[in-house]
Amino acid sequence: MPEATLLCTFFVDNLFLGIEVEKVQEITRYQEMTPVPLAPAVVGGLINLRGEIVTAIDLRRRFDLSDRPGDKLPLNAIVRTADETASLLIDDIGEVLEVNQKDFEAPPDTFTSKLRPLIRGVYKLPSQLLLFLDVEKVVKIGDSQ
Repeated sequence: MPEATLLCTFFVDNLFLGIEVEKVQEITRYQEMTPVPLAPAVVGGLINLRGEIVTAIDLRRRFDLSDRPGDKLPLNAIVRTADETASLLIDDIGEVLEVNQKDFEAPPDTFTSKLRPLIRGVYKLPSQLLLFLDVEKVVKIGDSQ
């Protein structure tokens, strides 16, 4: 891993999360979603992104957090992986931060069993922890979800 990494940051509930900038295509406001019958609960639906059908993954459900308040609409963080483009439903956008390898640590043992495998590690920032998401694992929806 390089000495410094640029992360696009965002919030889901009370979690401060980051993904490598090069994996984030764009952040868009809420779009109507088409429900997907029989899909795992983490799938919020499908969105039409300029003619491309994209799966929207609700990170609150993915991390086993409480549901988003009914009066608050999520934002779409459009991410690219080796295999697909997906939307991560987030609560709020942060900023692009440069983080240093010396501040990186393995995920704490206190993380829930659903969250821990999806986190590459954490960065200790002066005021909070930044959870570094493994976007490839987050968008992969398996039978166990």
